Amino acid sequence: MRILIVEDNRDILANMLEYLGMKGYIVDCAMDGLSGLHLAVTQRFDLIVLDLMLPGIDGLELCRRLREDGKNAVPIIMLTARDTLDDRLQGFASGADDYLIKPFALSELNARIEAVLRRSQGTVRRVLHVGDLRYDLDSLEVSRGGRLLKLTPACRRLLEELMLKSPAVVSRERLEEILWRDDPPEGDVLRSHIHQLRQIVDKPFPIQLLHTVPKLGLRLADGSVKGEAK
Repeated sequence: MRILIVEDNRDILANMLEYLGMKGYIVDCAMDGLSGLHLAVTQRFDLIVLDLMLPGIDGLELCRRLREDGKNAVPIIMLTARDTLDDRLQGFASGADDYLIKPFALSELNARIEAVLRRSQGTVRRVLHVGDLRYDLDSLEVSRGGRLLKLTPACRRLLEELMLKSPAVVSRERLEEILWRDDPPEGDVLRSHIHQLRQIVDKPFPIQLLHTVPKLGLRLADGSVKGEAK
């Protein structure tokens, strides 16, 4: 599940990124309207959390452009300190699906995200498949050959990206960005997460799905591929 947050307050942004990451979401972010618009139209997201007051273009204009110019139907939750009825009506008129007043509890934000996603998806479940590996993006349940697999939030985020891009190669830089955005830790921590993912997804099963492609990255594919199984 991929969420884009467009928010220029560093403290609020950091809190949302940490909290939603712990909830298992893959979260990208932007701190101004133009950067947020670029990400929204060039990448796929399941939901956008959008601040109203932004440098560049504000949240209302960004929302209008997505709805009118880009014909983008991704659900949008608008954040603002403005709490008058006119402000809320303007937000909905621009195309927002929900409106959350600052300050807010992170648990309420999560509840609204879940509610908006349920409304937008209806009864259709979003499930990724690669071979006998199955990932239900709504329940966050991962199974292989009918056997439930228990993954850490970091491994789930890596697996979702690999399954979405399968059978293409995903670079190490992109995998690091998924986990830590632009602030990766020192040392090869990614290697540890990939090892852990292999132990859960591949080791108990006869067919290998995770493949290292030297000097390029990692790919998830059913059947044999060129690469190194390490």
